[in-house]
Amino acid sequence: MSSKPRIDLTGVVVIITGGGRGIGAATAQAFSARGAHLWIGDIDTDIACATAASIPHCRSARLDVTSAESWREFLAEVIEEEGRIDILVNNAGVMPLGGFIEETQSTTDLILDVNVRGVINGMRAVLPSMTEAGRGHIINVASMAGMIPIPGMVTYNGSKFAALGLSLAARHEYAGTGVTVTAVLPSAVRTELSSGAALGKGMPTVDPEDVARAVVDSVRRRPEQVSVPGWVAPGWSLVRALVPRFIENALRRLVDDRRALNGIDPEGRRAYLDRIERHAREHTATAETTSQRSLARKTGLR
Repeated sequence: MSSKPRIDLTGVVVIITGGGRGIGAATAQAFSARGAHLWIGDIDTDIACATAASIPHCRSARLDVTSAESWREFLAEVIEEEGRIDILVNNAGVMPLGGFIEETQSTTDLILDVNVRGVINGMRAVLPSMTEAGRGHIINVASMAGMIPIPGMVTYNGSKFAALGLSLAARHEYAGTGVTVTAVLPSAVRTELSSGAALGKGMPTVDPEDVARAVVDSVRRRPEQVSVPGWVAPGWSLVRALVPRFIENALRRLVDDRRALNGIDPEGRRAYLDRIERHAREHTATAETTSQRSLARKTGLR
């Protein structure tokens, strides 16, 4: 068996998490244009439904990527309708910015559960059927923040370093099964996640459509990782290998790499933060309820 069985995009079944907005929605559009059948999984069901309605061969269903049970329910619906899953795009993510110690515990939990646990849950959910079929591709949308440490993004940085590591390790573990894993590392992207942030100044800025093209193209070549733009990850690797740290630190000061701490427009970011804070509260409440039920089962309480 070929380690990379050909995947013709016409008629393939693609799942995209966090597909209601931004990169996810653009990726759904790009796959649809190539003849794929799309399923958008998103916790914001109204937005996901509206997005799916605007894209040919696209449907949506509720998915909380932090919950293995939600994944089971979502995949059951997809399998019932489509019979299989060919491609998973783990795209769902959150990106709060600001000081590390000022970050609330609920926000920290949300970042780690969505950006890390969501990737783990997604891969675990689809790998059994993909390996049984001997064919499949998983694309984990990480970030250049998974390679470049940035002040004001400590937990987010950690989550994206983890997403990259998960992708690379899973790729090696499942080599030879016909299932491949690619990490996509965008630089700064013009989406709601970056609203209110000062873009540019040393970090190239791209559009969701640029990332979507990289995701779709990865199905043909199935590389280990790809950055958007394509030069930025190799360029950073060269900087880390060849440039003395004092020069790197000077360059960081020149481009103001602390602007995620002190260069945020609160009003410009307000709508996104309100939504993230709401999700953080709901996520904490759900986690506490689940923990209480688990404790009750273990102790025999009702």
